[in-house]
Amino acid sequence: MNFPEVTLPGHEGSCRIMHIHRNVPGVLSRVNDIFREQGINIDGQFLRTDARVGYVVIDVSASEQQAGELKAALGAVPGTLRTRVLY
Repeated sequence: MNFPEVTLPGHEGSCRIMHIHRNVPGVLSRVNDIFREQGINIDGQFLRTDARVGYVVIDVSASEQQAGELKAALGAVPGTLRTRVLY
């Protein structure tokens, strides 16, 4: 699967997480709820979808440990296809 190229400005001190999911109602809301529930601020976010698949790139103020925990929580969201911590 090819994704459109994304150029996002970096946020110093942020972790960048990518979440690939089925494009169904409620997924992005659940993704954002995870950050809210863990009290982690979203510094930047970019979403791209097509008829079947969506992906969101999220910069967050989080430690490396928190990023790992976020990856696990995001991976459990129904409709998730893949989640990665990019840096």
